[in-house]
Amino acid sequence: MRDGSFNILIGGEAGQGLATIGDFLSKAFGRCVYSLVTTSAYESRVRGGHSTVALRVSVEEVASPNESFDLLVALNPESVKLHRQDLSAQGLIILDEAFEVDDEACIRVPFKELAKGKFSNIAAVGVVGFLLGLEEQALLRVLEDFFSRKNPQLARENQEALTKAFRWASELPPSFHRTLPPISDPPSRLIINGNQAIALGALSAGVKFSSFYPMSPATSIPLELIDKGKQMGLIVEQAEDEIAAVNMAIGASFAGAPSMVATSGGGFALMVEAVSLAAASETPLVIVVAQRPGPATGLPTRTEQADLEFVLHAGHGEFPRAIFAPGTIEECFHLTRKAFELAERYQGPMFLLTDQFLADSYRAVKPFDLKSISPVQAPSEVSALSTPYRRYAVTDSGVSPRLLPGRSEHLVVADSHEHTENGHITEDPSVRKLMVEKRLRKLKAIRADAIPPQTDGDVNPELLLVSWGSSKGAVSEAAARMRSKGRAVATLHFSQVWPLVEEQFTEALKEAGEVVCVEANARQV
Repeated sequence: MRDGSFNILIGGEAGQGLATIGDFLSKAFGRCVYSLVTTSAYESRVRGGHSTVALRVSVEEVASPNESFDLLVALNPESVKLHRQDLSAQGLIILDEAFEVDDEACIRVPFKELAKGKFSNIAAVGVVGFLLGLEEQALLRVLEDFFSRKNPQLARENQEALTKAFRWASELPPSFHRTLPPISDPPSRLIINGNQAIALGALSAGVKFSSFYPMSPATSIPLELIDKGKQMGLIVEQAEDEIAAVNMAIGASFAGAPSMVATSGGGFALMVEAVSLAAASETPLVIVVAQRPGPATGLPTRTEQADLEFVLHAGHGEFPRAIFAPGTIEECFHLTRKAFELAERYQGPMFLLTDQFLADSYRAVKPFDLKSISPVQAPSEVSALSTPYRRYAVTDSGVSPRLLPGRSEHLVVADSHEHTENGHITEDPSVRKLMVEKRLRKLKAIRADAIPPQTDGDVNPELLLVSWGSSKGAVSEAAARMRSKGRAVATLHFSQVWPLVEEQFTEALKEAGEVVCVEANARQV
């Protein structure tokens, strides 16, 4: 173990079950309340190619993955060739005894004797679990929770494979053991990834409708909502394309159901016209854009931070918006709630900008405090409104009284054209000027609600690292390492990237000797 953490890399082809190994080990470590970071890298194919799952486990808090590792679980010989150079000096390689790999670090496992072909990945879990000092019963409970409700027979066969592998590993020499230190007075933990946290944040905010067209890496957000849909009174609809999906969500929101769509850059490109529809009709909508590399199809299963300007400027015409960029699992949950709150309060589209790295990464986090939060409420008070009702009444704040159609005696008229205060089409230049200014006045209040960037580290640093979104953990750990070597380093991290309030961060920039922006995108000159 280096830097207090133990690092595991699982390598193999898509379809070999390496994600299952990663999931089971993550849940097992989480139940033993270790701090955990699990990340995935995979090619855009169902089978073949090369994929990895990396786990970093520690008794101390960790926030990012490591490039080197202490244990390689090689599901094919290629994984050894690709990753052997990143193995630590005392590292071990677990692989099938049938592989023709000559390396002193290898533990050759007779997987064919321990399990049938499709259960060999569970046998690998058993071997790893024993070597790291996990209890067999803890691993079996994870298996039971995962399989017993779906297929009891499948659960039994998996349990047999794990038990055989665990007992086989118990005969290995003690020099192979890598027992993790125990944790005293352990707190409870949740093991979830970024997309699951976004879905939970939406549920806590009271989302009632979500429409989508599948697009990696956003798809698991609506899938998580589907899983909770019946229990939470939620409707999730898979549309024929992204255009239909976003327009369905706008319609549902107009009728009073807090609504969300989740997509990636290519899908969002098709939604852009409807973004302006939500802005013009002043309809609340939350849009999650899970970034992946472009242009065009790019690298569908990889990660990047290159869509910020796209989301910032998406939509024809001028209208206010807020863009949040969570950097942790906790922020995925809370900023999703924040997006719903602002969408309802300021009656328009609000954005959550994430990426594949955070979407698919598991973390061990403290359970969210749900006692102090409440769902977003659609408007219901109508007694103070005079007749005729003016949906787009010009106000000092830019926010007009919003009623839901069919919920009162008032006539609710909405329009995608420019319109008068009562919602009817107009081409009067003076009315047009009033409406543009009315909508833009909302930005002042949105700015007042802006979340300030988080600063950490030395005062008047020689180096200031500026970041946003999912790079938060890696940047904070890099800064801590530099400080431990005597450098004066600070970080400035943005979890809201629009609107920016200069007063919140300009002093930090001025006080630093050197400022370096850390972003996962191309440097444009």
